[in-house]
Amino acid sequence: MPYKGVALSETLYGDIALRQAGDIDLLVRSRDLSRIKATLKEVGYSPHLLLNETEERTYLGSGYECAFDSAQGRNLLEVQWALQPRFYAVDFDMEALFCSAITVSVAGRNMKTPSPEDLFLILSLHAAKHVWGRLIWFCDIAQLLKSSALNWDWIGRTAQSLGIVRILQVTLVLTNRLLGTAAPAAAEKTLSADPAALALADEIALQIGRATPHNVESLPYFRLMMRLRERRADRIRFLQRLAFTPGPGEWKSVRLPAPLFPLYRLVRLWRLAARLAKT
Repeated sequence: MPYKGVALSETLYGDIALRQAGDIDLLVRSRDLSRIKATLKEVGYSPHLLLNETEERTYLGSGYECAFDSAQGRNLLEVQWALQPRFYAVDFDMEALFCSAITVSVAGRNMKTPSPEDLFLILSLHAAKHVWGRLIWFCDIAQLLKSSALNWDWIGRTAQSLGIVRILQVTLVLTNRLLGTAAPAAAEKTLSADPAALALADEIALQIGRATPHNVESLPYFRLMMRLRERRADRIRFLQRLAFTPGPGEWKSVRLPAPLFPLYRLVRLWRLAARLAKT
């Protein structure tokens, strides 16, 4: 199911040429990944990340995407079975996302894409993960707010269940400040006022104006990701998963025999502590 990129070009802007895209993003079901990789191999795409069977099985639970290269370039296609890595502690119901998908026309072909409500959550989470660092993401959100009569009651309930109300509030505030697109009255009614969200929006707006780069493996970044969550339980889950969820970096840094694979959690903790010490 395509989303972002070329899918947004037509669904939000009405013209595939009105929005730049560096790759194609596809949402898939995790159980289909092996068949998808085999099919892509037949048409000249190879996975950028090479994992053994145990690593791939683990990565399906902790990671969220597999990038593919071709003769035309690197990372041209991203296949994603989740919206974010697991350690961000936003446990989105991907099967429900597929069930609520809508049919759109992209390059003259009908295909599924996330509903406008799901898309608003997806775009907000993606922007937050990258600290709202690109203007095009605000343009997409502003265009979605203008072009869709969103079901804000559903958005509010879902955001509360996921613990991402503050992220949505910061997104709406920044979109208004940077592009002048006001949040709908229904959104303001559904997403209760949060002084912390306004303070975070002020802070992030200054960083955007200064073009401050963010090291996504630094202590300040992790602190910001925690401050963006309104529930203490979600902040704790973020910390626990961040510290003890190994991934490709750990598997490449130390080669452990299969019986010792669970010890990669300790390798993760050690590598994370070493990086934080440097920052």
